[in-house]
Amino acid sequence: MKRVPKRGLAVSAAALMALAACSSGGSTQSATGSGDSGGAQNAKIAFLMPDIASTRYELYDAPLFKAKIKQLCPSCEVLYQNANADAAKQQQQANAMLAQGVKAIVIDPVDSAAAATIVQAAQSQKVPVIAYDRPIPKAKADYYVSFDNEKIGSSIAQSLVDHLKQTKAEGGLLVVNGSPTDAAAQLIKKGIHAGVDPSGFKVLAEYDTPGWQPNKAQEWVSGQIAQFPGQIAGVVAANDGTGGGAIAAFKAAGAKVPPVTGNDAELAAIQRVIAGDQYNTISKPIKIVAEAAADVAYQFVQGKKPEAKTTLFDTPSALFEPTVVTQENVAEVMFGPEGALKAADVCTPEYKAACDKLGIK
Repeated sequence: MKRVPKRGLAVSAAALMALAACSSGGSTQSATGSGDSGGAQNAKIAFLMPDIASTRYELYDAPLFKAKIKQLCPSCEVLYQNANADAAKQQQQANAMLAQGVKAIVIDPVDSAAAATIVQAAQSQKVPVIAYDRPIPKAKADYYVSFDNEKIGSSIAQSLVDHLKQTKAEGGLLVVNGSPTDAAAQLIKKGIHAGVDPSGFKVLAEYDTPGWQPNKAQEWVSGQIAQFPGQIAGVVAANDGTGGGAIAAFKAAGAKVPPVTGNDAELAAIQRVIAGDQYNTISKPIKIVAEAAADVAYQFVQGKKPEAKTTLFDTPSALFEPTVVTQENVAEVMFGPEGALKAADVCTPEYKAACDKLGIK
C-alpha cells in the first residue's frame, strides 16, 4: 500500500507559527494602536462548541483553547459552553455570553445557517466572531479557523479508492456524509465526490447523517447491507463517528467489514485502524486549530486585526492541511514526536497484539 506522507502536519505547524508571530504584533494591523490597553486585561472570551456526540470538544478543544488563552493573557477568562447539538440552545448561550460582556466569541456552530443570527447580534455590539472548524456562509464572521474540510473529504475518499484499486476490489460504494445543517460537512461532501466520482466505483447509495449521530449512520448502513448484499466494496464515511456506526452495522449483520474511512483521529478510531476494522482516518491535531483560534481571539480582544492568507465565504481564514492516517503511518503520525496519543492509552490488552505488529510501543 502507498505510504501516506506526514506533510500535512508540517504545513499545519508552520502555519500555526505564522499565526503566533502575528499575535506578537510584528505584522498585525491594530485597530486601536494599543496592546493590552485595548481591553485585553480581564477580558472574557466565549468558546461555544456544538455537541457532545464527538468526544473531542470536551477532551481536547476546550482545554487546549483555555490553556493557550491563559498563556497569552493570564487575567483573561474563557467562558465555555456546549450546545449538545441544539441550535436554539447555542443561540441562547451566545446571547448569554454577550450579556456577560465577552470581548470575542469563538463558535463551532450546530447549524451553520442559523449561526448567522449569532454573528449579526455579536457584531452589532462590536464583538468579533471567530468561526471555528465549521464556517458560517450566510454571515461574514470576522475570522475562520479550521482544517481544509474539502481537502479532508477528497483525501479520505482518494485514499480509499486507491486501496480498493490496489486490492482489485469489486462492487460499489456507500457514502455516509455528515450533518445536512453543517457547512463544513457540505465541504467534506464536495471533497468526497471529487475523489469518488471519477474513480470508476459506483455510488450505491448516499446519506446525510442528521447531527453526525453514529446511531443514525449505523441504522442507515444496516439498511444498505440488506439492500446490496455482497455488493459493498467500501464505505466513505465523513468522520470517525459515522465510520464507527458503519462498522458496527456490518458486524451486527454478521457481514465482512469492507474498508471504511473516517476523520478526526479519535482514540477509538485509531484503535479500529490498528485492528484493521477502519481503513483510514484524518489526523487533525486539535492543538493546532485550538491554539490558532486562541491567538486570533486574543488579537481581536487587543483591538488588532489578524492577518489571513486566504478567505472562505468572504471570511479571512486560516485553513490547515490534514494528514491521512492508515496502518502504514499510524505509528509515526499518531505516536511519533509530534503525535497526539500515547501507546499506553491506545494499546489496551484488546489491541496490544495489533500494536506490537505495527511497532507501536
